[in-house]
Amino acid sequence: MIKEKSEKLVSWRHPGGKLLRKGSDSLSDVELIAVLIGSGVPGKSAINIASDIFAQFQSFRGMAGKSIENFKKIKGLKTVKIVRIMAAFEIAKRIVEQVLEEQQDE
Repeated sequence: MIKEKSEKLVSWRHPGGKLLRKGSDSLSDVELIAVLIGSGVPGKSAINIASDIFAQFQSFRGMAGKSIENFKKIKGLKTVKIVRIMAAFEIAKRIVEQVLEEQQDE
């Protein structure tokens, strides 16, 4: 019963619900980062924080390789949220490396 209630809450209040309903490819870049952020802070939603990240760095590529200190300049981003974002970029980097290795082996 609790699980159903939390899934309903997610579907109405966060891009994670949109991902569940429509798939990850339906999310904008800002919404994808908002999913990683999870929750906002008082007065600032996860979407607002994600929008500020894109205003600061312009793109995913602009974010890649940035230090924790670069991200901490954005209001609402603390270490745990930054770590999630940095881990996602590391996963993406490793995927690209594996694809390139596979292409070289062909």
